[in-house]
Amino acid sequence: MSDTLAPRRAAARRRGRTRLEIAVLSAPAVIVFLAFVILPVALAAYYGFYRWKGYGDPTDWVGLNNYRLILTDPAFHDVLWHNGLILVLSLAVQGPLAIGLALLLNRRIRGRSTIRVLVFVPYIISEVIVGTGWSLMLQSDGAVNGLLRATGLGSLEADWISDPDLALWTLMAVITWKYLGFAVILMLAGLQSIPDEIFEAAQIDGASYWQIQRRITLPLLGPTVRIWAFLSIIGSLQLFDLVYIIWGQYVSGTAGTSTMAIYMLAQGRNAGNYGYGSAVAVVMFVISLVVALIYQRFVLRRDLRGAVTEGTV
Repeated sequence: MSDTLAPRRAAARRRGRTRLEIAVLSAPAVIVFLAFVILPVALAAYYGFYRWKGYGDPTDWVGLNNYRLILTDPAFHDVLWHNGLILVLSLAVQGPLAIGLALLLNRRIRGRSTIRVLVFVPYIISEVIVGTGWSLMLQSDGAVNGLLRATGLGSLEADWISDPDLALWTLMAVITWKYLGFAVILMLAGLQSIPDEIFEAAQIDGASYWQIQRRITLPLLGPTVRIWAFLSIIGSLQLFDLVYIIWGQYVSGTAGTSTMAIYMLAQGRNAGNYGYGSAVAVVMFVISLVVALIYQRFVLRRDLRGAVTEGTV
């Protein structure tokens, strides 16, 4: 009997040691996640039930009134529309551009390394520097209009920041310039993970370059595209810094570039109602969470299913 129990006890000890190692190694990350993600969300949800000035204990209970005001406020509907439009345009513009540039830079061309660096550099520049630089260049008397005048295109001069018909497109141009490099690097990594033997076999079978890209490259690049799209969606829903630096909290509203994060700042901290701002933060969190869960359920499901294995512990 003891001979049959010994292997089971050894296996149980191994499993126990493995679980202990996992617990010890993951404990710091779990503590940081609880302290800087879960706790702030819980506190925001708590303060969202009060009319709170940001100091002292909240005592003016309003229940769900803050959330009712948010969901019925036309200004919030506008910023939600702006975030949604930025999300769609980011996917529609950056995705094809990133794939096209990645296909180009994946080939052996002169200056390929230099072009890669130039494409990626804007992404590693801080948003403060990018926003400040573009805000200066896009002024009525800034470098952009000056360049148009110098090249004989003065008729195209415009108020790129304040004009409601142009401001959102200006924002999309800045976002694309800033974040396109990240998408290109991801696509390049995905392309280089595809075995060359597949392309060689397709060429032997007589497939043209475009047939190879459409029927082999793009399907195999699918997981990378879906991950990039997920990151772009979440970033679009939480966009704040570039809008705040270039347009500010007041001009962004009249120019049509205000986002949910700008609305949270203006109606929360700047209005002295931190309870309402906390409620806006909770609404943003819920929207982002729902979008992430839906995307994971219907888009990332095939990738996650392939990445998870059972019986590893």
